[in-house]
Amino acid sequence: MSSEAIVARPHYDSRAVAQDVLGKEPPVGADVPPPSSGSATAGYRSAKYSPAEWFSNYHSILQQAGTDCRQAGGVQRESKALYRDAEAATLQTQAEGTRLLGERLQEIHHWKSELRQHIDQLLADAESLSAQKTRLEKALDATETPYAIATDNLNCRARRPGPDLVQDTVEEELLKEVDLIRSVQALLKRTTAQVVSQIKMNRDSKQMLELDWSDKYQAYNFDGRSGGYSNMSPDIRHHPSSATVQDQVCNSTSWTKFTQDNLSRALQEEQATNSLRLLVERVLQDTTHHLRVQCSSVDRAFGQRCAELIEAKTQLEILEHIGDQERSIVAIQQAIHNKEAPLRVAQSRLYLRSLRPNMELCRDEPQFSLEGELRQMDATVASLRQQLSEARGCLSHLEESRITIEKDISCKSRSLFIEREKCMSHRQRYPAVSTLSGY
Repeated sequence: MSSEAIVARPHYDSRAVAQDVLGKEPPVGADVPPPSSGSATAGYRSAKYSPAEWFSNYHSILQQAGTDCRQAGGVQRESKALYRDAEAATLQTQAEGTRLLGERLQEIHHWKSELRQHIDQLLADAESLSAQKTRLEKALDATETPYAIATDNLNCRARRPGPDLVQDTVEEELLKEVDLIRSVQALLKRTTAQVVSQIKMNRDSKQMLELDWSDKYQAYNFDGRSGGYSNMSPDIRHHPSSATVQDQVCNSTSWTKFTQDNLSRALQEEQATNSLRLLVERVLQDTTHHLRVQCSSVDRAFGQRCAELIEAKTQLEILEHIGDQERSIVAIQQAIHNKEAPLRVAQSRLYLRSLRPNMELCRDEPQFSLEGELRQMDATVASLRQQLSEARGCLSHLEESRITIEKDISCKSRSLFIEREKCMSHRQRYPAVSTLSGY
């Protein structure tokens, strides 16, 4: 039959092909025989493959499947190795992170302890400075009493009578005391201002330390929670944005330097506080000592002045001299009066004897005796009268002196009253050493 053409086809051994499929790679770009064409495709055979085509297609499928299996095996081996390496790396990285968090916790705890120590020290310093500030204020208030006493003494002594209104040692010491009290008050005010300033600086430094400590306390809690996380922790979550670098994030060096700077400033304030505390103690001791020494000087001057006034008042003894003089005058007058009778007797005798007649008027021994007696009595009376005149002159001078001295004694009495009753009694209220020291 002319319509049927017989075409020679190659013969395949299916067993050989099946056995060789896994051993050989299919040739790249191998041409698969196209379906039969031409006259051989006429009729029902036109849509069918030949056995060679079927084996060729089957061979290609097996080759592709083998290639895919080998690739899958390689991927599986690589995946297992990658999984084991990733698991080991993850565990190592996680352990390293946990270790670093532990070291970080120790470091934070160390700085927290240092901060707490200095915070407590600054707190104690603040209490100490507050106590010293109170002492300074009390000492400053206590100086008002000596100042009032000194100014009152000066005002009282300004009212002394004219002759005693002198610029004596007491007034000089009182003026020194007033100047000293003003200087002490100015010094106490300056020292109080220094204490207030130091308290403020300590408060600022303490506030910085407390803020740093609070931040480290929170960081310690966060890092403690972070270090406690494990793969089995129930509260772990995905936070994709947590690994992004935040703004204003510091490094370890600046982090440590920040705390060290705060501690260094706190240490400087603590040292300044110690120096200021010693200064305050020295100021209070020195001012108290100087005030008490000056007070003693004023008291001694007052005592000396009162002694001088008392000594001056002893001039009242001149009144006794006036009485003695008056009694002496009376005695002289009585002596003169007592000489009158003997004088009359002697004169009467001489007169009668002068009446003797003729030769009886003789200068005999009785005559000589009577004349001598008369001359002696005349001399005695003249001497007594001279003494009486001098005594009366002295008495007159004593009377004049008595008037002057009585006026002066009145002044001295008034001055002594002011010194004793107004000034020295007021100075008994001078503050004690403990009060001047601010206690």
